[in-house]
Amino acid sequence: MGNLFSVSISADSVVTGCLDCTRPAKYLCELEKNLEALTIASQELKQLRDDVKGKVDIAEAGQMQRLKQVDGWLSRVESLETEVDKLNGDCSQEIQKKCVGGCCPRNCITSYTLGKKFAKKLEEVENLKGKGHFDSVATKPISAPIEERPSQPNVGLQSTFNEVWSYIQDEGVGIIGLYGMGGVGKTTLLTQINSELCNHTPRFDAVIWTVVSKSPNLTKFQDDIGKKIGIHDTTWDQKGQEEKTDSIFRVLKQRKFVLLVDDLWERLDLSTLGIPLPNRQNKCKVVFTTRSEDVCGCMEADKKIKVKILEPKTAWDLFRGKVGEDTLNFHPKISKLAETVAEECKGLPLVLITIGRAMACKKTPQEWEYAKQVLQKSAVEFSGMETNVFALLKFSYDSLENDTIRSCFLYCSLFPEDYSIAKERLIEYWTCEAFLDEFDELNEAENQGHHIMGTLIRACLLEENSRDEVKMHDVIRDMALWIACECRMVKDKVLVQAGDGLEKAPDVGKWKGVERISLMDNDIEKLTETPSCPNLLTLFLNDNNLKMITPGFFSFMPNLRVLDLSRNRYLGWLPVEICALVSLRYLNLSDTEISDLPFDFRNLVELKYLGLDNIRIDKIPEGLLSSFKKLQVLKIDGISGLSETIVEEVECLKDLNRLCIAIDTVSVLSRFLSSPKLPSYTTILSLWSMKGSKYLNLSFLESMCRLSELTIDGWYDLEAMRVERAGEGMANSEIIGHPIFHNLRSIGIVDSHKLKELTWLIFAPNLEVLHIISCGGMEEVISCGKWGGAAEEGGNLNPFAKLTTLKLFDLSNLKSICPNALPFPCLKSIEVFGCRNLKKLPLNSDSAKGCGAVIYGDENWWNGLEWENEATRNAFLQLARLFN
Repeated sequence: MGNLFSVSISADSVVTGCLDCTRPAKYLCELEKNLEALTIASQELKQLRDDVKGKVDIAEAGQMQRLKQVDGWLSRVESLETEVDKLNGDCSQEIQKKCVGGCCPRNCITSYTLGKKFAKKLEEVENLKGKGHFDSVATKPISAPIEERPSQPNVGLQSTFNEVWSYIQDEGVGIIGLYGMGGVGKTTLLTQINSELCNHTPRFDAVIWTVVSKSPNLTKFQDDIGKKIGIHDTTWDQKGQEEKTDSIFRVLKQRKFVLLVDDLWERLDLSTLGIPLPNRQNKCKVVFTTRSEDVCGCMEADKKIKVKILEPKTAWDLFRGKVGEDTLNFHPKISKLAETVAEECKGLPLVLITIGRAMACKKTPQEWEYAKQVLQKSAVEFSGMETNVFALLKFSYDSLENDTIRSCFLYCSLFPEDYSIAKERLIEYWTCEAFLDEFDELNEAENQGHHIMGTLIRACLLEENSRDEVKMHDVIRDMALWIACECRMVKDKVLVQAGDGLEKAPDVGKWKGVERISLMDNDIEKLTETPSCPNLLTLFLNDNNLKMITPGFFSFMPNLRVLDLSRNRYLGWLPVEICALVSLRYLNLSDTEISDLPFDFRNLVELKYLGLDNIRIDKIPEGLLSSFKKLQVLKIDGISGLSETIVEEVECLKDLNRLCIAIDTVSVLSRFLSSPKLPSYTTILSLWSMKGSKYLNLSFLESMCRLSELTIDGWYDLEAMRVERAGEGMANSEIIGHPIFHNLRSIGIVDSHKLKELTWLIFAPNLEVLHIISCGGMEEVISCGKWGGAAEEGGNLNPFAKLTTLKLFDLSNLKSICPNALPFPCLKSIEVFGCRNLKKLPLNSDSAKGCGAVIYGDENWWNGLEWENEATRNAFLQLARLFN
C-alpha cells in the first residue's frame, strides 16, 4: 500500500505538470529518443573538437600561440564529454527498468529528472557546436617572448635588484619606477631584470622592452609594441592611433605581461597606447627608468626606488675591472694612483667605466699622475668625458622646466666640491641675483626657492644633505661648469677655483669678461691687483685668510650684484671704492675684523641683504641702516651696543622680512619687543649681559613666531628662566607644544652662572641643537621636581625628540640632564667636558636600540659613569670618542 500511495502521488504530480506545460511529459516519453539525439550531437561535437584541435596543433607547430577563447572552448568540450558519458550510463540503466512491455518507467520521478537532464545537456552540446567555428584558432606570438639583451656585469646593484625583484613577485605592486642621476646604472639594472625574467618565463606570457627617450614618439612606441606582440602586419601602417591602441589592447588584455620602459622623461599614458593598467587581477607589471622622481609620481608608481651611486669599495671593483690587472700590476705605483683616480669618479658607474677604459693601456706612473691632475683640475679635458659623460648628463639639465630653474642649478656649481650648501643661504643668493620672481613678502620668494630646490633634488641634479642643506655631486658640478661655459664655447664666462687651496688669487687677466667668480674656501691673504670686470655679477671671496684688499680693487666692477667677504677673520679694513658698487644687492661682511664702515656706505641703496654678524664695529652709525630702503634681510647678531635709535631705524625698513639681532640692554630689549613687526621677523636673537636682571620671562617668545635660534650669554645675575603669562595663570599642560616654542631649533646658554635648571626646554618640541657652556651653578638641565609636575599636568612628555647635538662644557655642579632615560632618535653627538659631577646620562638599553650618537668626553669621566647594565655601557662605548 505504501508503494502504491507513493506512485499515486508521483503520477498526480506529473499530470498536474502536464496541465501547465506539455514539455515535461516529453522528458518521460522521449527519453530514448533524446538519448539517441544526444549521442549523435556529442559525436558531431567530438568531430568538431578534433578539427579545431588539429588546426591548433598545426598552428602551434608553426610557433603560433592558440587563442585563449579557443583554449577555453576546448576545455569546456572536454568537461562536457565527461558529463555526457556519465548521463548515458544512467540512462541505459533506467531504460532497462521500464515495465508494461517496456513502455512505462518504473519510477516516473527518476525518469522525469533524467529526461530533463538529457534535454538540458543536448542544449549545451548544440550551443558548444555553434561556438566551435573559429575564423582563426591561433595568433602570431610575440616575436621573442623575452628579448635577451647584452648586459654589463652587475657591480654594486644586487641589493637594489633584489628589492625590485621582490616587488615584481608581489601581486599588490603593478608599476615600479627606478629613478636616479644619469649614468648611475638604471639601464643596467633594467637589463638585469630582463635577463632574470628569461629564467622565469612561466611566470609571464610576454616581456616587452622599449625605449622612450627624451622626445617620445608615441607612434614609434606603438609600432615597437606591435612588432613585439606579433600584430605589426602589412595593414599596420594604414591604421590610425586609435586602431593601433585597440589592436594592442585586444592582445595584451589576454596576456600576463611585463613592460620594461627605459629612459622615461615624462608621463606616458599607458591606456591611450593600448597598455592595460597592471592590477591584482591581471598580475601584469610595468617597470620603468627615469632621472626624475617627479616622473615616478606622474606615472603613479606603486613603488619608487632610487638607484644610488656606488660605495667606494664597489666603485673600485668596477674601475679595476675596466682597467685590468695587467695594467694595475705593471708598475708598483700604478695601483695606488689608480685608487686616487677612481675616487675622482665619485662612485658614478658611467664615469668609472669611461675613465677605466681610457686608462686600460696606460702603463706608466706619469700617465696616471697626469690623469689625476686633469680630473682634479678640469674633468672635461679628460678623454671621453665631454662626449660620453657630460653630453649624456646634459639631457637632465635640458629637461628642466624653465630658464629660472636652469640658472639656479648652474649657480650651485660655484661652491667647492662636496660642499654642503645651506638652503637659506642659497635662496638669499638667488633672490639677490634676481633669479626668483619679485614678491612683496620674502617668505614667498623662499617658497619659490624651496620649490626649485625640490625640483632639482627630484631630478637628481642636487642631493639633500640634511633638512637644511643640499649638495651637488662632483660629476654633476663638473657638468654644470661645462654648461656655464657654454659647453667650452665661451671659456671665460665663469671663473671657479673654490676650495682649490689657493694662496694667491688668479691673475687678474683671467677676470676680464667673466660674469661669476668663486674663489671661496681658499687660503688667499692679499688682493693686490685692480681687475677690470665690467660684466662681473657675482664675487665669492668668503672663507679665505684675507688681510688686505688693495685700494681700487672694486673700482671697475660696475654691475656687481653679489659680494661675499664673510669669514675672513683677519680682514679689518675695506677700500672706500666698495661704496661705489651701486648695483650691489647682496653684501656679506659677517665674521670679519671690520671695525668701521665708510661714511658713503649708505650709497648702496639697492641692497636687499646685509650681513654684519660678528664684526668688530663698536657702533653702527646712526642713519646708516635707514638708507637701505630695499633691505629684506639684515643680520646684526654679534654686534654689541645697539641703541634704541638703531632699533627704530630697523623698524622703518618697510621691506624687511628677516632679522638676526643681538641685544645687551634691558631698555633696547623693551623697545625691540614693543615693535609691532620686528619680533615677528626675527629668526636669531642673542641676549647679552643684561646686568641686574635676575629673572627672564620667556613669554615674549610668543610674538616671535619665526624665531629658530636663541642665545643667552653673559647674564651673570640671571637666576631663573620662566614661562609666565600675566593674568592668565597658564598651566604647563597648556604650554606644551605651543607655537611660542614650536620654531625654536637651536638654544645656547653661556656664562650664566646662577642658573640652576632649564626645565622650560621641555616645551621646545623641535629643538635640534643645545649648548650649555660655563654655567657653574647649573645642577640639572631638566629639574626632577618640575618634570614630575609637568608630566602630571601635561601627560606624556617627550623632550629632545629631535635633538641632534648636545654640548655640555664647564658645568662643574651639573648632576643630571633628565630624570628619565630618553630614546633620542635623532641624536648624533653628545659632548661632555668639565662636568665632573655628571655621573649618569639619560640613556638605557632602549636608547641604545635607536640612538647612534657619538659620545665625546674625558676618559676619566667616562669610567665614572653609572649605567643600567654592562650591556648598555658596552653598546655606547662602541660609539664613544674618549680623550685622556
